Amino acid sequence: MGLFRRKTSDSTPSDPAMSELGREYANARRHGDRKTMNKIKRQVNTSEGDLSSFAEGAQAYDAIPPGYSKPRRNRR
Repeated sequence: MGLFRRKTSDSTPSDPAMSELGREYANARRHGDRKTMNKIKRQVNTSEGDLSSFAEGAQAYDAIPPGYSKPRRNRR
């Protein structure tokens, strides 16, 4: 019973494979890998998986702050 305790739902996504694809997509988007992003988009569009699980996976990865800041180029 702490003041800063976060309430988390320990529910697993309904489709773990789509959730994993969501995390991979968010990772590729963060690093600017368009080739991988397009490949994952094609997989998602042709699959019969749950799109809400895909979105949950992407949001779970986006909630993690980056380990480093993007370099500032040509800043004077």
